[in-house]
This record gives sequence, C-alpha cells and structure tokens, in this order.
Amino acid sequence: MGMTTAPVNAWFLGWVALAPLWVLVIQQEKYFDKFLLGLVWGIGYHGVALFWITGIHPMTWLGVPWLASLAIAIFCWIFITLWGAILVAIWAYLFGVLTPTSSSEKIFSFARVLLGITLWCCLEKIWSLGSLWWTSLSLTQSNYNLVILHLSQLSGPITVTAAIITVNALFGEAFIQAKSQGNSEVFQSIKFWKKQNNSDKLNLFFKPSLFIINYSLLIIHYSFFLPIATLLFFHIVGFSLYNIPLNPDSETALKVGIIQGNIPNEIKFNSTGWYRAVEGYTTGYKKLADQNVDAVLTPETALPFLWTNQNNRRFLSFYQAILDKEVVAWVGGYGKQDNNLTNSLFTIDNTGEIFSRYDKIKLVPLGEFIPFNEVLGKLIDRLSPLDAHLVPGKTDQIFETPFGKAIVGICYDSAFSQVFQRQTAAGGEFILTAANNAHYSPTMPAQHHAQDVMRAIENDRWTVRATNTGYSAIVDPHGRTIWLSGINTYETYSTTIYRRNTQTLYVKWGDLLTPVLVMAGILIKIIIWSKI
Repeated sequence: MGMTTAPVNAWFLGWVALAPLWVLVIQQEKYFDKFLLGLVWGIGYHGVALFWITGIHPMTWLGVPWLASLAIAIFCWIFITLWGAILVAIWAYLFGVLTPTSSSEKIFSFARVLLGITLWCCLEKIWSLGSLWWTSLSLTQSNYNLVILHLSQLSGPITVTAAIITVNALFGEAFIQAKSQGNSEVFQSIKFWKKQNNSDKLNLFFKPSLFIINYSLLIIHYSFFLPIATLLFFHIVGFSLYNIPLNPDSETALKVGIIQGNIPNEIKFNSTGWYRAVEGYTTGYKKLADQNVDAVLTPETALPFLWTNQNNRRFLSFYQAILDKEVVAWVGGYGKQDNNLTNSLFTIDNTGEIFSRYDKIKLVPLGEFIPFNEVLGKLIDRLSPLDAHLVPGKTDQIFETPFGKAIVGICYDSAFSQVFQRQTAAGGEFILTAANNAHYSPTMPAQHHAQDVMRAIENDRWTVRATNTGYSAIVDPHGRTIWLSGINTYETYSTTIYRRNTQTLYVKWGDLLTPVLVMAGILIKIIIWSKI
C-alpha cells in the first residue's frame, strides 16, 4: 500500500493491497496475533508513504549538529509511522473482537464486511481530529484516479476510504469462500501454521509455484465477480460526477497570479534570505501586475515579517509595489495574537491596507508547536526557527476578499478536509493554499499537491496553490491540474479561475457516511448476537 502514494503512485494497488490483511486477520484466532498483523501492515504503509519526513535532515541551518539532526529525523519518521500503524493495529484487534472466529459460521460475509468498513472509517475519523494526520487511505488515489476521488463529493474523503476498504474486503471474502470450497489447491496453500513444538510464533506459509500455476483459477472463480463488479460500480458513480460540466461564467472570472519564490530554508530566516525574498517577490509582483491580474498569491511566510505592524511593512519594496501597482496581494507572513505569533495569510488591498487575515489552524507538531510541551519540551529540541510561540488560528475564520469569500489553507491545513468544508459551507467561492515545502524531499510536495487536489474536488472549487519551492499549481474543480510548477525553481504564473457557489453533498452535510455506518454496524452486531 505504501507504493500507492508519491513517488511511485501505483494507485491501482490500493484496491487489492488490504485484502491479504483482511484474510490473515480472519484466519488468526489470537487477538494479539491480529493486532500484530495490523501493526506490521500499518508500518509498511505509513513507513513507506511518510519516509519523506527524513528529508528534514540535515538541520544544520537551524544550528542542530549533523548527528543530532539525523537522530531527530529518524525519531520523527518512526513516531509518525507508528502513530499511523497503531490505527491499523487497533482496527485488526477490534475487527477480531467483533467478528469472533468461534462463531464465524454464523456471521454473514456481508456483516463482516460492514463491520470492517465501519471500524476503519471510525478510526480514520478519530485520527483526523488530532494533530497528526496525513495518510488517509483516500490519499492513495490522488492525484491520478480523479474519477474515484469524486466520491468524496458525497461525504468527504471518508467515502473514498470506505470504497477502497469495501473492494478489498470483498476480495478477501471471495478468497475465503474459494478456499473453503476447496476448488483450487492455491486457496488451501496460503495459511498460517504453527511449528510442531507448539511454538506460538506466527508463520505465513504458501507455495509460490502453486500460486503461479493456479493464478488463472484465482481470477475466474465466481466469488471474485462481486468485488470486481463493486469496483466498476464505484468508478461509474465517480465518472458520472466527474462528467458534470463546469460551465464557467465570464462574470465570475478572476485572473490570479502566483509567485514561487524558491528561497531555501538555509537562508530563509537570515538577512540574505530576507533580501532575496523581498527582491524576488517584488519583481514577481510587478511582472504579474503588468499582466493585468486581479490578485497575486505568495507562499506561506513568503515575507517572514510581522505584517500587523505597519512600520514593518511600509518600508518594504514589495509593499511600495502594491501602492504603485494597486493590485491585491495575498501575502504569507506573521500575525500577532496577544503576545504570540500566528502563521498567517493577509489580503493587502490596492490601498495597502490589511483587508482580511487567515491564521493557520493546523500547526505542525514538533515543527511549529510541541505537544505536551511541559514534558516533551524539555526532551525535544524545537525544529522551528521562530523565537516566539506560534498559536493556531480559530476554526471559525471567514476570509473575505475584494472578490468575495475565499477558502484558505496554509500548508498542513491541506490534510484536514473539515478545514475547507466549513469555509466552503460559509460561502467560500475559491480555494487559496500557501505552503513552504522546502523542508523535505520532492516526495512531500507531490503528496501535498495530491491533498489539495482532493480538497478541490470535495468542495467543487478552483484551487490556487503557491509554494516556496514547489509544487505550485492551478487545479480545477474536477481535480485536473491545469498548471504545475517545477521543483526548486523561481517561477511566476498567471491564469483565470472562476468563483463558484455550488454546494456538494459533503459541503452541505459534512461527513454523514461515518455515523450512518456506525448505526448500521450497531444494528448488524445486534442481529449477530441474537443468532449466536
């Protein structure tokens, strides 16, 4: 499953990669073995998908020694991998508890599938409410399988996750059924077994030659028609949503410009980086203004100054360019909240005044804040170069612009669909995302772009992405990338997007699927208990 995300992008594996875990968890009688299987599978998925976090090394630009930097990078990778793997381990354990092997004959395959889907969706929902969230199963399909991503318009990314689990579960159930019927030796050859000395060690035994010889039987067995038909059904539904015309209206047109400053982290927060940033963004702003854009978007902390202090901004050449060209600018910088700082995006109108402001809601754990600071703050060196304490923005922010309400996400916000859904429901007409992304390898910017593609589809909105080092982009409401920047390059780009006021079912009602699954799961469990 780890190969489904960038950089491999083998998204099609997502429809079968969970099926072996499904079968193996059902085969095991001991709950600890089920838990262990889930943990191992989760480490494989999250460990591979999140390996890009090691790109924070080296952090010598922060004054961290090389070896200490390596240790921090490895710690971060192991921690976030285990955090994701625990989700799968808990799912496997609870799945075993709710579908006990001793009564497997009385449990309908449908009930087992429903319970498995419900558990996974509930756990993903819980995890997404926390501070560490990135690798939802829905991410495995972005940004290549745009058709299936349109299911998220129904009930958010959890809909895509549920579809993936459903197909995998049906493949797993088909395998179990085929094996129980004993029609092919291959189904009997894949199983767990224990050593003759009664060791509790878990072993997976199968004969590869049998699997290869009987592969055709595995495909044509009638039990596999249902998962294949279900897979096709999901894609047909997604395709019907994908085919809805956008019908752009010239009256809602908005010509926007993007500046990708390409300021390396090594110099971003020293005088060299500041001068280079001011010069690069000023030049880019003037160039785009001459192209008659309506507004210009800059990346996260593009100009790392306290923009709420007028004395800090009025002497900047970038600010003077705004006064001269009179073109709206969305500027990434720092704001003030009481005695703390915020990571913010400001709307600077054509008079040079702050028209509106959005403060980043989802701060990066360990990077922008330390969870359980009273304990961990003494053990972990802070990765952020800021001297002051960053605080998150309020969850009910509305970002007004001279062109109407916008939906905003700053960097890590992109992983949390509810941040965007709420703003869209409040009247947001287009999406603006600003990010740095210079901390990591090119894999992370690619996954970040995939996150924003999902947000564009869920909310049915044009999306403008500005990043420091890539990938900046323009994405249409169907998730199609109209333009994508290079990586580690200075670039400017202008194009026309369109403000929209449509509302998908997800925008209107949020995630309704999870509570529906919970109610259905409870009902089916009651029915099962009555039959045992």
